[in-house]
Amino acid sequence: MNMNKQVMAAALMALGMAAASGTLSAGEEKKMEMEKCSGIVKAGMNDCGANGHACAAQAKVDNDPNEWIKVPKGTCEKITGGTIVEKKG
Repeated sequence: MNMNKQVMAAALMALGMAAASGTLSAGEEKKMEMEKCSGIVKAGMNDCGANGHACAAQAKVDNDPNEWIKVPKGTCEKITGGTIVEKKG
């Protein structure tokens, strides 16, 4: 399984488990805490600017440590190669 599929599987599993347990209402699902996770992004699949570009979907190579995507909080540290991007300020 490639890294992008692992990230999606982990995110879907977390959402599915929470929904199955009845802990998320329809509105709460949208408010789930997210964190930026770098080093796990497939080329062209990054969420936002980094590495000298300002737009999403411009990552040039897989697993670039400077490219990131948002994942449910607590997920990044579970993924091999994932590094949480600390908030500035």
